[in-house]
Amino acid sequence: MSRPVEATGLVKRFGELTAVDGIDLHVDHGEIFAFLGPNGAGKSTTVRMLVTLLQPTEGSARVAGFDVVEHAGEVRQAIGVALQDAAIDPMMTGNELLQLQSVLHGLPRSVIRRRGPELLERVGLTAAADRRVGTYSGGMRRRLDLALSLVHEPSVLFLDEPTTGLDPTSRQSLWEEVRRLNDDGTTVFLTTQYLEEADQLAGRLAIIDGGAIVREGAPGPLKAAVGSPTLRLDVAAEQRDAAHEVLGQFGPDRPCREGRVAIGLDGGSSRMADVVRALDEASIAFAHLELDAPSLDDVFADATGRRLEGALE
Repeated sequence: MSRPVEATGLVKRFGELTAVDGIDLHVDHGEIFAFLGPNGAGKSTTVRMLVTLLQPTEGSARVAGFDVVEHAGEVRQAIGVALQDAAIDPMMTGNELLQLQSVLHGLPRSVIRRRGPELLERVGLTAAADRRVGTYSGGMRRRLDLALSLVHEPSVLFLDEPTTGLDPTSRQSLWEEVRRLNDDGTTVFLTTQYLEEADQLAGRLAIIDGGAIVREGAPGPLKAAVGSPTLRLDVAAEQRDAAHEVLGQFGPDRPCREGRVAIGLDGGSSRMADVVRALDEASIAFAHLELDAPSLDDVFADATGRRLEGALE
C-alpha cells in the first residue's frame, strides 16, 4: 500500500528564485506530520505542489496514491485542504458555503442535508450557521475552513498555518479538533511556524529552511539529540565578551537573540552552582539566568545556526 504523501527531489523555481530545493519526504497512514519553519522557508509552496495548485519544476510527488501532475483530479478528490489565504465569500452563511462545497464535490442531496449540520456541530459553529461569514471572528473562519475541507471525508488533510493569527483559546480548540480527526483515522499534513504547535500535535516533523529540509524525525528524539540544556544569560553590553569567555568553560555556544549569551550547559543543572560561582569571581553581574531543556527551537538553531523567528527564548 502506498503512503498518503510521498515526494522525491521536489523543486519549485520562480524565475531565478528557488523556493523549494530538492525535498524528499513521506507521511505514513494515520500520522500527524508537521512541516516546521519560518516565513518564506518553502512550507506553503511545498503544500501547493502536493495539493496540485502548483506544478513542480523538478521531482515528483504522490498523494493518496496518485501522481500530483498526471492525476491531479484524483488527488483533489481524495484530499482536504485548508490554506492560510483561502478566500471565503463574506456575504454567504456558513450553511450556504458548506452546501456549495458539497455540491462541488458531487455529493448526493441526502448526504448534503446530513453532512452540513454534522460538520458545523463538530467545529462548534452550529449557532452561527445562518450568519454571514463576514461577521465571523478569525477563529470562527478557521474552524469553518476546516469544516469545508472535510465535506467529502478526505483520507488526507492538509492544513497550512491553521492557527496563524488566532488567540490562545481558539488555537487550543483547533488543536483538539485536529487530534479528534486524527483519532478517527485522518492523516494530517500540517505546516506551522509555531514550535509549540509542532511539539503538541506532530508524531513526526520536518524542519525546513531556505527551501530544504534540515532535520526530520519525532520531536522527542530530535530534542534529545541536541544534548545538553540551554543556559541563557542576560548581561550588560560592556560585560558580554567577558561573560561569553566565562561561559565558554562550561559548554558550546548556542545561537541566541541580541543582548544574551547562551551555551549548551554540559552536565545540566548540576553545574549551575559552578556557573554562578565563576560569574561572581569574574565580577560579572547578570539580570537574568535561565536553564531550559532542549526544545524544537534548539533543534532549529542547531541545524541552521539561528533561532526560529518569533520563537520565545
